[in-house]
Amino acid sequence: MENLQMLFWRQVRYILYLLAIYTLGFGFTPYKTVFLSLILGTSISLLMVWNLTWKIEKFGQAVAARKKVRTLGTLSRLALAALTAVIVLTHPQHFDIVPTVLGLMTSYIVIIIDFFFHKWKNDKLHV
Repeated sequence: MENLQMLFWRQVRYILYLLAIYTLGFGFTPYKTVFLSLILGTSISLLMVWNLTWKIEKFGQAVAARKKVRTLGTLSRLALAALTAVIVLTHPQHFDIVPTVLGLMTSYIVIIIDFFFHKWKNDKLHV
């Protein structure tokens, strides 16, 4: 199995590519609010994935050391999503809620696609 840090950095690279595409869309299309919302949501989503990866590392260390296991930070990720919603709702001239929610889901979609892509690639190698 791959190292969690390797998976994380590969997924960060994919998300940064998406952010670059969103930035180009913001700069060269008339859909400024859509792309700005995608940038906001995806940036917060990247922060959530970093937080989750860090919490999983700490969780694994605590389990290995037979220490008390702490939470994986669901409340902090929900708070980040709520903060994003507050930003979008207080600045409707700059942001739209639907692309922001899609941006918030981006990291999880990237994780799922990355998992299936590498599972398919590894199964193809073992046949």
